[in-house]
Amino acid sequence: MVNTMALLSALLRTARMTRRASLTAASTPAPADDEAVLDAPDDRLAPALVAAARGEYAVASALLAATRAAAEWEDRDRYVGRLAAFARSRPEWFDRWHAASPHDPDALLVGAQLAVDRAWPSPARTELLREVSPLITAAARADDRDPVPWRIALDHARGSQAGHRYFEELWEAAVRRAPHHYGCHVAALRYLATFWHGSHHECFDFAELAAQDAAPASLVQALPVRAAFGYLTDTCGPEVPRERLDAAADRAVALSGRLPAADPGPAEFRNKLLYVLLRLERWEDARAQLPLIGPYATSFPWNRVSEDPLGLFLRLREELRADAAGAAVTRLLPTSPRPGSERRGRGTAPDH
Repeated sequence: MVNTMALLSALLRTARMTRRASLTAASTPAPADDEAVLDAPDDRLAPALVAAARGEYAVASALLAATRAAAEWEDRDRYVGRLAAFARSRPEWFDRWHAASPHDPDALLVGAQLAVDRAWPSPARTELLREVSPLITAAARADDRDPVPWRIALDHARGSQAGHRYFEELWEAAVRRAPHHYGCHVAALRYLATFWHGSHHECFDFAELAAQDAAPASLVQALPVRAAFGYLTDTCGPEVPRERLDAAADRAVALSGRLPAADPGPAEFRNKLLYVLLRLERWEDARAQLPLIGPYATSFPWNRVSEDPLGLFLRLREELRADAAGAAVTRLLPTSPRPGSERRGRGTAPDH
């Protein structure tokens, strides 16, 4: 516990010091609300994925170059993750891109994410990830402003079981570039949760203080509800008071109301919020999220409890609309005997 608190204090101290020093720092038709699509790309990413399916990389290259030029770090992080995931099953377009432009900052970034993703499921993850380090270093050096390589480095440090001092150094470099970058904060939260399994109170401390420092429309406002999700899907550790869970949900509900409705960008955040609200049996608040989610279901978090995430989302949505008391919803969503914790269901996907 002493080590936990020392790291927590270091992460928060670095983030707050950095924030004080940097306070100035073609459309695709949407499906109807009664339809549902899983992990739909937004209208900027969709053309890049279509082109990649044809073996072409120019559209993806232009998209990531635009996010880098405009310092759109949240979108950049999300797009890199999706492009790397696509390259895992369809690598030809990325191989052509890397061969044509081996020093392109955007190709280097996708390559670093892809290498981490490929190593993550392996039983030899720790050893394989250590071999990936030069790729992440190259991506970070390619554009010194970009926090996304540092988010990848933070995930890499967790997967390779790096020590706390090294993680603190990476964290300091990450928040110096983007004090409120959501992906880096999620990586830090996961590191806390992984190295001190069951340390939910410390995770909430970190998430709540980070959210207090962030702007009202920042995704960092969603960090406490992510800590709540971690608690609700884990049987280890002490109880978290219901008031703290509700406060995290309240903060996330307020954030959801500030973001564009029925938009694929915040879809995963809203799907995760819906899960938390359902587990807390806040039926009216959960029902109010449905038009904000619109047709945009996401694999995470439903793949944590079902091998058919879209099917589960559709059933939950139907029952939530039909049953004000939420009894059928409760039956559909696996729960543990302890209020506020949950055994992991089938179909759990690596979440890194």
